[in-house]
Amino acid sequence: MPGIDFHRLRTEITMTQVLDLLSFEPIHRRGEQWYGYCPLHASEPKHRRAFSVNIAMGCYYCHKCGSRGDQFNLWAEANKLPLYPATIDLCHQLSIDVPHIHRW
Repeated sequence: MPGIDFHRLRTEITMTQVLDLLSFEPIHRRGEQWYGYCPLHASEPKHRRAFSVNIAMGCYYCHKCGSRGDQFNLWAEANKLPLYPATIDLCHQLSIDVPHIHRW
């Protein structure tokens, strides 16, 4: 099985694109830092800002469920898939060719 060029994909797929696919609506924005309900575990109203994402850095963290990572980890968690097949699925969702690495 060939590898995936994640470095290249990080420049092609943004966190904003993944959040749009997950229908994430931020409740509060402070510059590049967005807060809202966690799209992974359906936050309760008292934890409405438990999910924090930095759009510029491309990373997220949920203060309630502890999930963290980049846009690929978020997609994998949301779809309950391992990282490799989740990344391929994300590329298909966004109509992007999967950049495979054939030689290490």
